[in-house]
Amino acid sequence: MPKWLDDAVFYEIYPQTFYDSNADGIGDIQGIIEKLDYIRELGCNALWINPCFDSPFKDAGYDVRDYKKAAPRYGGNEDLFRLFDEAHRRNMRVLLDLVPGHTSEEHQWFVESKKIAPCDEFKNRYIWTDSWYFWGIEGLKFIAGEAERDGCYIVNFFKSQPALNYGFRDCREKWQLPPEHPDCIATREALKDIMRFWLKGDKGRGCDGFRVDMADSLVKFDDKQKSATGAIWRNIREMLDGEFPEAAMVSEWGSPPQSLKAGFHMDFLLDHSSSGYRSLVRDYENDGGNNSYFKMDGNGGINLFLDQYIPWYEATKNDGFISLISGNHDTPRLSHGLSPREMSLYFAMIFTMPGVPFLYYGDEIGMRYLYQLPTKEGGYGRTGSRTPMQWASPKEPSAGGNMGFSAAGPEQLYLPLDTGADAPNVEVQEKDTSSLLNTVKKLIKLRRNEEDLCAKPNLEILHPAAGGASNAADSGGRSFIYRRGAFIMGINPGANTAQVPLSVHGIPTLVYSIGACGFENGCCKLEPQSFGVWKC
Repeated sequence: MPKWLDDAVFYEIYPQTFYDSNADGIGDIQGIIEKLDYIRELGCNALWINPCFDSPFKDAGYDVRDYKKAAPRYGGNEDLFRLFDEAHRRNMRVLLDLVPGHTSEEHQWFVESKKIAPCDEFKNRYIWTDSWYFWGIEGLKFIAGEAERDGCYIVNFFKSQPALNYGFRDCREKWQLPPEHPDCIATREALKDIMRFWLKGDKGRGCDGFRVDMADSLVKFDDKQKSATGAIWRNIREMLDGEFPEAAMVSEWGSPPQSLKAGFHMDFLLDHSSSGYRSLVRDYENDGGNNSYFKMDGNGGINLFLDQYIPWYEATKNDGFISLISGNHDTPRLSHGLSPREMSLYFAMIFTMPGVPFLYYGDEIGMRYLYQLPTKEGGYGRTGSRTPMQWASPKEPSAGGNMGFSAAGPEQLYLPLDTGADAPNVEVQEKDTSSLLNTVKKLIKLRRNEEDLCAKPNLEILHPAAGGASNAADSGGRSFIYRRGAFIMGINPGANTAQVPLSVHGIPTLVYSIGACGFENGCCKLEPQSFGVWKC
């Protein structure tokens, strides 16, 4: 396990909309370099950069045309190597976004594979049926009529993303290959080659690992436990441990008992309908309401989250880290339905829980989800969460154009900005000691200053009791209290005061708080919308 993960706090960057250094309306690698000091001062010491490889951008870079080439609109490979250098000089790490399950239809592998008589190397690099006449199989999406080759090809997501062939665990047709077939193994080895290219970098100037897109999607017809896909990742983990022991991988999987056992160092909790994570801040109702735990007037209890999280935590705490996220490029913005106070309480939780937390760019200032934007590069409903970072107020002389994002004309911007008079921005919030931005800074600083509050698995739930009702009616019904080493954390997101009997040794010392809270007469007292950290 890479030691640097012990106190890592990640910052996710959508490069298109983070900072434009050359006034063409789109963010770039040089722009990231110029903002590294901001990220470091925020307290984050690691980056996850969304796809920045060469692409036709039909899915915002998740359709890779060349895995070993930076997208020209962001810069060149030398710019990426310089980013690694500058990050490392600041004791920061960089993860690139790796897409292993599919490529762009314009990738040279696919151009060769779709020929009427492809060479042996690429004949089975993708999944092809043996005839254009194909009714389809449940669980597989296919495209016909777009290749010389007599066959349909399977896609992983969009039409522009043909699926790479790692085999079928359950082969049902003669054109399906098992994972141990030499051509499927060749696909796995090609993936390793890409990883080695960026980990070694130029003259040793490599990245520090990868966030892996759709990590559970490799082998088709895999069982529910993803045993065959897991075997591939364990093989890759063996390569990393042997050649790049300080490299880390975080999976887009959303099932830590599977992903961490498969060799990943970290796994995100995802905003899926079956995920307890959703109950925290994105439990939206059909009528547009918000019943999330951190919503002050919501009805949700913390057990909707804990009932899933705790078994996962106990099963994997010796294998890797569960990552709580503020959001990402695929989710509605954290501020969607939440006030700054509600967001600050959620940040208080994710930065004091075990595991490795991830902060999505702009969430630290409460950037808003922009409704009804036309889809951009396959964004669809996600587009409103991908808008330009708001560095400055247009009212400030130092803002420059477009809230400090770009000096290009507004019509050139990759996506429009939040034009509201009260649009959140860094410049104004940095001057306000009570701002969401400064709250995030304080919480991350607290976490990284205290070993007990970093990634290690030392969680003890003090309230509610295991198996307790999610919507308990007692005076502590919406509160959540937990211990990590010498520290006790208490959260009350609700509108009523919570008083929870709690036996502790000695006199707890309050070291950080949001709102009013304390210990009185053997009870932890949490006023409405409060959070406290005590050392005892």
